Amino acid sequence: MAMVTVNQLCMEFGEQRLFDQMTFEVQSGDRIGLIGVNGCGKSTLFHLLTGTLEPTKGSIILHKNTRIGYMEQHVCRHLSVSAYDEVLTVFQDLMDAEQELEQINLAIAAKKDNWEQLIERQAALHELFTRRDGLTYRARARSALLGLGFDDRQMNLPIRSLSGGQRAKLQLAKLLLSEANLLLLDEPTNHLDTQAVEWLEDYLMNCRCSFIVISHDRYFLDKVTNRTFELENRKMTPYKGNYSAYLPQRDERRLSAQRVYDNTMKEIDRLEGIIEQQRRWNREKNIRTAESKQKIVDRLTEGLERPERRPETMTFHLSVQQQSGDDVLEVSGLGLSFGTHRLFANVNMEIHRGEKIFLLGPNGCGKTSLIKTLLGEYQADSGRIRYGVGVKKGYYDQIQSGMDSPKTVFEEMADRFPSMTNTEIRSTLARLLFKNDDVFKPLSTLSGGERAKVLLTELMLSKANFLLLDEPTNHLDIYSCEALQNALAEYEGTLLVVSHDRFLINSLADKIFYLTANGLQVFEGNYEDFLQKYQPFAAPVKTAAPVSEKQTEYKNKKERDALRRKCKARIAALEQQIADTEDALSALQTALSEPENACHYEKILSLTEDIDQTRRRLETLYEEWEQTSQQLEELEEISS
Repeated sequence: MAMVTVNQLCMEFGEQRLFDQMTFEVQSGDRIGLIGVNGCGKSTLFHLLTGTLEPTKGSIILHKNTRIGYMEQHVCRHLSVSAYDEVLTVFQDLMDAEQELEQINLAIAAKKDNWEQLIERQAALHELFTRRDGLTYRARARSALLGLGFDDRQMNLPIRSLSGGQRAKLQLAKLLLSEANLLLLDEPTNHLDTQAVEWLEDYLMNCRCSFIVISHDRYFLDKVTNRTFELENRKMTPYKGNYSAYLPQRDERRLSAQRVYDNTMKEIDRLEGIIEQQRRWNREKNIRTAESKQKIVDRLTEGLERPERRPETMTFHLSVQQQSGDDVLEVSGLGLSFGTHRLFANVNMEIHRGEKIFLLGPNGCGKTSLIKTLLGEYQADSGRIRYGVGVKKGYYDQIQSGMDSPKTVFEEMADRFPSMTNTEIRSTLARLLFKNDDVFKPLSTLSGGERAKVLLTELMLSKANFLLLDEPTNHLDIYSCEALQNALAEYEGTLLVVSHDRFLINSLADKIFYLTANGLQVFEGNYEDFLQKYQPFAAPVKTAAPVSEKQTEYKNKKERDALRRKCKARIAALEQQIADTEDALSALQTALSEPENACHYEKILSLTEDIDQTRRRLETLYEEWEQTSQQLEELEEISS
């Protein structure tokens, strides 16, 4: 069954045409990866599907049961509201109905003349509440945030205080609660740590929703998608399978189209030679032959399309001006705090020339702060940092600080590298796709991908022999990620990279540093080797006396069984209390709607207060029920 049908879609912004006669369908069960270079219109297509933009031509038809949920790349515009209040916006219709109910109750209590209409409207709103589980929406919002790792303190923080990963999780919580059956996900893994990405992969693989996802994370696309749509040269081409399955299909399609075009052109050239020869002879028979061959040429030419050139991608090479010594960096006992908050301590590391090392760890553990401490931007609380002989550092900043300048791209390069000629600057920028008037764009107007390319250009020209890179693939499209990966693979210097790009890590890493509050764990090999060996740091446990494994397991099992029985008993009691409370609420609402009570102000006021108290009681019961049920599920999983 088609959830969305797109017919002959055309989208123009001024003289720029993004789509031309685009046609495709999204079927129930489709899990689609949307591929294309930055600027080709992927996010614009999402805005068209949600109705926030109108197409220039064509149509988008949603099935009557299709409900779209959209996770944007840049989210949370109201930074002053709390995380909890932001998630509650999913239930705006229920909040509006709740507010209107309060006003209706006051109007009925005030004995308004139109009390019959008010009671009718009140009944409709109560029906909406019942159908949408309106009495539990606050509890559901809180439960979703708890499930995604928010505690009570973080729920009440303003959004501006949250990290990029927490903001992304906030959007995921809104999606989970939206009851959408077609999800549009725009770079959902940006700013998420590896554990959060794996959680998202597990959710998408097991949910019943269809989705379209824009992502440059090739690992992620391989795990969660079953179709791939390529947006290229203003057209959409669908492929079967995930990203890895799409690559050979794409290459075969392009090769086949080129062969058809080349063979057809050869045939046209042959026929035109015959036509020219027959016309030179200029006899009646020869003229008829020439005319016949010309009709064939016309037919071949009419349906012939030259294969469109593939969009350009950046090409660059990272070289070193001079090699460093064998010992690049030695760190011992390094610690860093901000006020009373300790990020990490006892960090020890040795990095040698030519090593390609990736720094991993959960969001908020201090990876970026560690890099900035190594660069001298932060002052360590303790420890020692020593660089080897001849080390020249280059840094890629994921925050892209300094990119809000009014200077143009060309001026930035000229200021940073005064020895380069104008021709050399323009030639270098062209390799990263800044051509013609693009070099005169102000830095402040560049997209995230364009800013990343400016920083990569500066990195390339620095010829540093030790690169410290903080999330270098963020904001880059897949083709640019491939170009960066190739450049880093050929780089003869030393790398220390913070990244959540598992494809990149798996392809390049020969060593992984895993950062925790207590120091670094070191793993030889790539990402898959790391997954096999990784064990989290265990907190030290003091024991009074050695206990055998059987005794410990027996004791733990007894405690779990007792807690399970306690949870089950509490759940049964809560369910009975919830049923009784719901009956009491229903009886109060029925009494409130009875005509004989509508004329008694004190009676209405008393009933309204009782209803509010009963609702609050019901919410509290539902919250406790959900928490106890979740605790029971965890205990059941452990026991099984």
